[in-house]
Amino acid sequence: MGCYETLLTRKTFYTMDSINANQPEDNIENLEGNEAWKKLKQLAEKADTCFFCSNIKTGLPFSTRPMSPQKIDDNGDMWFLSANDSHKNEEIAADPFVQLLFQGSSYSGFLNVYGIAEISEDKSKIDELWDPVLKVWFTEGKSDPRISIIKVTPTQGHYWDNKHGNAIAFVKQIAGAIMGTTIDDSIEGDLKA
Repeated sequence: MGCYETLLTRKTFYTMDSINANQPEDNIENLEGNEAWKKLKQLAEKADTCFFCSNIKTGLPFSTRPMSPQKIDDNGDMWFLSANDSHKNEEIAADPFVQLLFQGSSYSGFLNVYGIAEISEDKSKIDELWDPVLKVWFTEGKSDPRISIIKVTPTQGHYWDNKHGNAIAFVKQIAGAIMGTTIDDSIEGDLKA
């Protein structure tokens, strides 16, 4: 973790800890194993795209690009299609540790996932993941020789969401503001294998 990222994370947690201390209800729920990966899948599928960060352990500035997973399985594994001559594939070959950042809406569905990426060119998996809109990037269709698969296996993560949906969360925030107290519908926690 970089110095700036560490400071930002600490500042965020200190701020959230002071808010959490004023919560009348529990809003921390750490999840492990299957429950963690169900939550990961639920939140990641709400997001239209994610920020895919590579080069995170090399000591170089990490690279970030928007991507959309083609599939998220019940184990939390995320599958992307990528050009085999892309910078991201080159970076993953040098450093397989990646970070994925998802945002489901302006108010909820935030997800930060660390994982290990592996690249393959398994034709049967490409067939399974193929969507005709991908022809924009792979002009020869699913038989394009440039297609590769990136599988990200999550190792850990953290999520921020709300318990009862954005409408209830909004009502609770308004009520809290009127009453001058912390009434928040938020829930957050660590995700671990």
